[in-house]
Amino acid sequence: MAVNIHPSAVVHPGSYLADTVVVGPYCVIDDDVHIGEGTELISHVCILPGTRLGRKCTIYPGAVLGGTPQDHKFKGEKSLLILGDSNVVRECVTLHRAVGEGIATRIGQDNMFMAYAHVGHNCEIGNGNTVASYVGLSGHVTVEDNTVFGGMVGVHQYCRIGKLAMLGGLSKVNQDVPPFMLSDGVPARVIDLNVIGLRRSGVPPASRTALRQAYKLLYRSDLNHSQAIARIEDEIETNEELEYLVTFMRGTQSGNAGRGNERRRD
Repeated sequence: MAVNIHPSAVVHPGSYLADTVVVGPYCVIDDDVHIGEGTELISHVCILPGTRLGRKCTIYPGAVLGGTPQDHKFKGEKSLLILGDSNVVRECVTLHRAVGEGIATRIGQDNMFMAYAHVGHNCEIGNGNTVASYVGLSGHVTVEDNTVFGGMVGVHQYCRIGKLAMLGGLSKVNQDVPPFMLSDGVPARVIDLNVIGLRRSGVPPASRTALRQAYKLLYRSDLNHSQAIARIEDEIETNEELEYLVTFMRGTQSGNAGRGNERRRD
C-alpha cells in the first residue's frame, strides 16, 4: 500500500516514508527523516532532521520530534532522535535530539507520552513507559522499562529512573529512583515498594518478599545505603530482581549527588 500524504502537508524529498505511512493535514517532514510502516501523523506534526521514527506509531497534533537540543554546548552538529515501534505521542509533546556528533536521544517501543510532555537531549528511554502530561525530562536522563510518571513531574538532568518505578504527580526528582519503588514529594523520595506494579508484571511472591525486606533495610532503618546493601547481600536470599536492585543502587553510589549518570566532582 502506498504512502497517504494530505495535499496540505510539506514533505522534504530527502525524507524516507515507508509503505502505509499516513501524513495528515499541515504536517511538516524535513530532510533526513525516516518513518516506519504504518505510522500515522494525525495533523500539524513537525518532524525535524535526524529523526528516525519506527513502525505503527501515532503522533498527535502539535507534536515536534527531533528539535534541536536546549543546551549551550550544542553547536549545530548532526545528531539523532531514534524512536522504536508502537509509540503514542500525544498533543504538543517535544522530543529533542542529542548533543554530540552522531549521538542519539533514544526511545524504545510501546511508550505513551501524554500531552505537553518533554524529553530532553541525550535521554535514554526504554519500553512500555507511561509519561503523563507536562512531565519534563532534562538532558541525559535514563528511564528503564514499564515505569509510570504522574502529571507535572520534573526530572533533574543525569537522573536514572529504574524499571517498574512509579512517580507521584508534581514530584521534583533530583536523584535516581530505584527500580520497583514508589517515589513522591518535593523533593521526591522513595515511600514504598511498587507492589501492584510487581504483581501485574508477574514478579513471583518470593521475589516480592525479598524486595520488601530490601526496601525496609534501605529506607526504614538507620543504615546508610552502603550498610543496607551489605546487609541485603548477607541476609536476603538472592533472586533476579534483588540483584538488579543492588546493581542499580551501586550505580547511584558511583555517580554524583545521587545521580548515577553524572560523574563525581572530586
